[in-house]
Amino acid sequence: MSDKFNVKKYLKTLNTKIIPDEKVFDNLIKIKNLIIKVKKNNSKVLIFGNGGSAAIASHVSVDLTKNVKVKAMNFNEADLITCFSNDYGYEKWIEKTIEFYADKKDIIILISSSGKSKNMINACKVARRKKIEKIITLTGNKQNNPLSKLGDINLWVDSNIYNHIENIHQIWLLSVCDLIKLNKVK
Repeated sequence: MSDKFNVKKYLKTLNTKIIPDEKVFDNLIKIKNLIIKVKKNNSKVLIFGNGGSAAIASHVSVDLTKNVKVKAMNFNEADLITCFSNDYGYEKWIEKTIEFYADKKDIIILISSSGKSKNMINACKVARRKKIEKIITLTGNKQNNPLSKLGDINLWVDSNIYNHIENIHQIWLLSVCDLIKLNKVK
């Protein structure tokens, strides 16, 4: 097989993942409405990810803050991550961040391509204990992964290719930002 064939196949496969099924459409609208509610309540959206998903969390939190005028935080500062990881363990740094920064009327968004990241699972559990308004998970790989079982709204990408999963997560979350901005919610 040629490289050109492989590139075409890769991008065609990615393209089939971009347009979701009806359940995802409905969940994206629910997320949009939740973020509008957060804005009206003067609450926050806290977004977490590891690796490429952390970069997505940063991008989405900036767009929510700048373009949608919603308080959004992503906690990707190396000093915070290394401090909390050193003191509490890497598997608990997000949990501790939620304990310190989250309030009941906030929304937590947890992005994990595998849906098996222990720090995300622990974060979800502490958010439940704190009675956080809503927990949104974005995952891929296996559909019934541990993280997706813990969220209120779960977006799942049917793929085992990490970059497909991460690209789709970013497209879906940024589409929510654009939908809110296009609706000119004040």
